[in-house]
Amino acid sequence: MKTEFEIIQPDAGSSFRVLHHNVSADTFKWHYHYHPEYEIVCVFQGSGRRHVGNHLSNYTDGDLVLIGSNLPHGGFGYGSVNMHEEIVVQFKVDFLGDNFLAKPEIENIKSLFERSKQGLSFYGKTKEELSVKFKELPQLPHFERLIELLNILQRLAVSTEFTTLNQDNIRYNFSLKDQERLSKVYRYVEENFSQDIDIQIIAKICNLTIPAFCNYFKKNLHQTFTDFTNEYRVNQACKMLLEGREIVDVCFGCGFNNISYFGRVFKQFKGTNPSQFRRNFGKT
Repeated sequence: MKTEFEIIQPDAGSSFRVLHHNVSADTFKWHYHYHPEYEIVCVFQGSGRRHVGNHLSNYTDGDLVLIGSNLPHGGFGYGSVNMHEEIVVQFKVDFLGDNFLAKPEIENIKSLFERSKQGLSFYGKTKEELSVKFKELPQLPHFERLIELLNILQRLAVSTEFTTLNQDNIRYNFSLKDQERLSKVYRYVEENFSQDIDIQIIAKICNLTIPAFCNYFKKNLHQTFTDFTNEYRVNQACKMLLEGREIVDVCFGCGFNNISYFGRVFKQFKGTNPSQFRRNFGKT
C-alpha cells in the first residue's frame, strides 16, 4: 500500500491539533499514512482495526494508542460498525519549544516519546481514566487544553499498562517497492471481494510466484492472504447486515460461496454469528 505523507497544521491559537471524529464507520477506508507529528488516538468504544507500523490487529471496547513520529499507521475506524467516535491529538516534538525535552520535569515524557517509536497501546485504568480526559479535551479553552495535554502525557509516561505494538528492532521496513506491491493487492481486494479471488492473479500482479507471494504477504502483514481477504469480506458483510439484507444474500454478495463457511469465518473475526451480530448492532 502506498504510504502517504500527511501535512498537519495546529489548530488556530494552539500549538497542537485536536480532532473529534464521530462519524459512520463506512467513512474510514484504507488510508496508510505518516507524519512527523506524534499522535494519540483515543477510541471511546466499539471495535476496529489497529494498523501501526508492521503491527496489524483488532481492538475491542475502544482503544488508546500513542504513535511515534513518522511511524506509518491506518485509520482506527476501519473495521468498526455503526458510529465510530474518537479523539485524535497531534503535536510535534518541539510543540513547546526547541528545548522542551531538555527540561528535567519532562524526563518521563522524553522516555515516553522514545518508546512510542514502536507504537504503544494502553489498557486498564490508564485507558479508563484518560478516556474521560480526552472526552473533555475539545471543549477546553486553549490554555487549559495545553495543561491537560501535559497531564495526559505524564500519565502515559508513568503508566505500566501498555503493550508495545512493534518489536524494538523493527519500526517500519516497507520499501517503496513493498508499498507499491501492497497497494495493488489492497486495491484488487477492494474491487473484487464480491467474487472469487484467484491468488495466481494476485501473485502475478506482484511479479512473484504463488509460494513467494504467500510468504511475502505473511512476512509483511503478519497474516495470511486468505485471512486478510476474509477479514475484508466480513467487514463488508457487517455493513450489508446492518442495511437489512438477508444473510444468504450477504454471504454470496461478499464472495463466500458456502453459508456454513461464511458463518465460521464471520465468528472468527467478530466473535459472534451474523444473525446475532445484526441483533446486537442493528437499529431497533
